[in-house]
Amino acid sequence: MNRRMAREVVRLMDLHVSFVRATVVKTVGSVPGKVGASMILRPDGTFLGTIGGAGLEEEVKAHARNALTSRRSDLLHFDLQAWKPGGLPSLCGGSVDISVEYVPAHPNLLLWGGGHVAHAIATLLPALEYDYSVADDRPEWVTVERFPHADRREAVTPGEVWTVFDPSEFSHLYLLGYDAKKDLELLASSIDRFPGYIGLISSAPKRAHMFAELRRRGVAPAAIARVHAPIGLAIGAESPSEIAVAVVAEIIRSLRPAAPRRVSRRGKTPVRELSP
Repeated sequence: MNRRMAREVVRLMDLHVSFVRATVVKTVGSVPGKVGASMILRPDGTFLGTIGGAGLEEEVKAHARNALTSRRSDLLHFDLQAWKPGGLPSLCGGSVDISVEYVPAHPNLLLWGGGHVAHAIATLLPALEYDYSVADDRPEWVTVERFPHADRREAVTPGEVWTVFDPSEFSHLYLLGYDAKKDLELLASSIDRFPGYIGLISSAPKRAHMFAELRRRGVAPAAIARVHAPIGLAIGAESPSEIAVAVVAEIIRSLRPAAPRRVSRRGKTPVRELSP
């Protein structure tokens, strides 16, 4: 991979968007693209780079588009022999294996409430290279010392959150506040404005009360159904650290949907699927 491709990978990851990278990983005989040649499919449908051009590249582009839609990675084999059954319309004579890697959007979390659960979640995120910011109306709970790796730490009221932050920058919003009324205020203003995952930490009575209040305010049932409460995988978590593990595990699972193992190829050479 050249520096231009490497910079583009980092740029897309920093933008928290999904993309697909196709890379030549093995060649036999004469082929247009050598090992390491790669191209990137951006979320807007444009491509950067090349794996050799001609019919091979168009075939791989189609697989890349499918990978972006299905969120699946794959390893593809192509025979560049027009005279061979299943071969591409090419006279190169060789064969090539190409990795089509789906790269999921890099998570970016906004944590409302800088308490114990937020701190526990934030502790796990740097090792995963997940970005996050934290907001609280108590300045002493959003300090650099408490959240040293946060992109932003803002002391704001619930009503100021979407004035200070751009909702389109975040993939997840977690309401972890210490005050149910303030959680409700931010939740009510977020359902229609924030398109990503909305998670609410709450007991069953708190959840029932808040959802009833949202309905009283005229919020549609389908909109309320977007709110995840409780948050995280159901692993019986109780302590802040356990809840943090459940929350992060749920994010990881959402990025890597389970899929049966399969083989995608042209010709007779078997290949093994790459894990996404």
